[in-house]
Amino acid sequence: MPDFLPFAGIRYDRSDVDAVAAPPYDVVDEDDRAVFEAADPHNSVRLILPRAVDGLDPYEAAAATLTAWRDDAVLMTDEEPRFYLYGMESEDAAGTRRQTHGIVGALALPEGPASDEVLPHERTMPRAKSDRLALLRATRANLDPIWGLSLATGLSQLLNRGREELATCVDRDGVRHTLRALADDTDAGRIAEAVGAAPVVIADGHHRFETACAYRDERRAAGVDDPGAGRIMAFVVELTEDELDVQPIHRLLMGLGDFDLRAASTAADAGPNTPEGVAALQSRMRRDGGLGIVDRAGLAFLTPRTGTDVDATVFDEDIRPHLPVGVEVGYRSDASVVANLVEKGVADAAVLLRPVTVPQIREAAFAGVRMPEKTTYFYPKPRTGMVFRSLDR
Repeated sequence: MPDFLPFAGIRYDRSDVDAVAAPPYDVVDEDDRAVFEAADPHNSVRLILPRAVDGLDPYEAAAATLTAWRDDAVLMTDEEPRFYLYGMESEDAAGTRRQTHGIVGALALPEGPASDEVLPHERTMPRAKSDRLALLRATRANLDPIWGLSLATGLSQLLNRGREELATCVDRDGVRHTLRALADDTDAGRIAEAVGAAPVVIADGHHRFETACAYRDERRAAGVDDPGAGRIMAFVVELTEDELDVQPIHRLLMGLGDFDLRAASTAADAGPNTPEGVAALQSRMRRDGGLGIVDRAGLAFLTPRTGTDVDATVFDEDIRPHLPVGVEVGYRSDASVVANLVEKGVADAAVLLRPVTVPQIREAAFAGVRMPEKTTYFYPKPRTGMVFRSLDR
């Protein structure tokens, strides 16, 4: 079963981290990157999405930046290992206030792909993994946590006892993030025991997880005894509906040319591309069990031919094989943004998907089945910059 331990975190020398926190690297576009860089010279985006500078490649630059911030006391290291309580307060699409409670610790990497300790649920893309591996080699630090879902019951009840508040921030969506210390050894022991009682399903961070495993194996092959490389910083949440808001990730299509997406699928017209029309189409998708199309002609409702209720699989089996060679597929989670990108001509068309459910994630993980890449979007996202983990301590 999973081995989950405290670690001595590296943190900013301030409790209000609004100006230095950033979203995970894979949801930051180039415009966002510039905004975060301008917010503060010590914003954590400079570590997770570094730029080449002074003759250093981006990864070397990230390592040099991390070292400089530690030397200059911009970052401090906790004296003793500890677990970190992490909470996020947000509002879902229906306007309901939600709270996600989890614990940040050092999760042992499993031995081999057949392990039943840590269960992935999505496939990954090679380029993203090679990028993260170069960053891990250079910095020897976990700069943002992967997100794990514990199948153990009762974990959430152990996370309600508040401790010293270490860091807070409010992101652009109005989500309040809070990091607290868990200093009680008894509570720490109970949490380690609870997480170790059942497998952990990876919710977010598949690339970083596989990268960490590759780096550990690389170090072993070189004959290096490197215990720090055998673990990864993880934010672990109990796998329950109450704690999770799973949203879909839609598909943007670029380079279609004159290809008629509707003619290649069983699609029925659903009206013009307007905000009201997109909302109505999504309601129909949920009610009738289908996908949506946004193209130059407006909106359409697509009835799947594939006998699966995971829309990302429907896209891969029913739609992707019929697309022209060279079509580029992009990914965005906000349907209104996706529809607007098609309206502006940034994308030729888009396919709107429904969210995967918690039971589907659980079933796929236990069956050892990986869903297509970019199937699930867990909201909100933990912020980078709340706490870092060094592999050297």
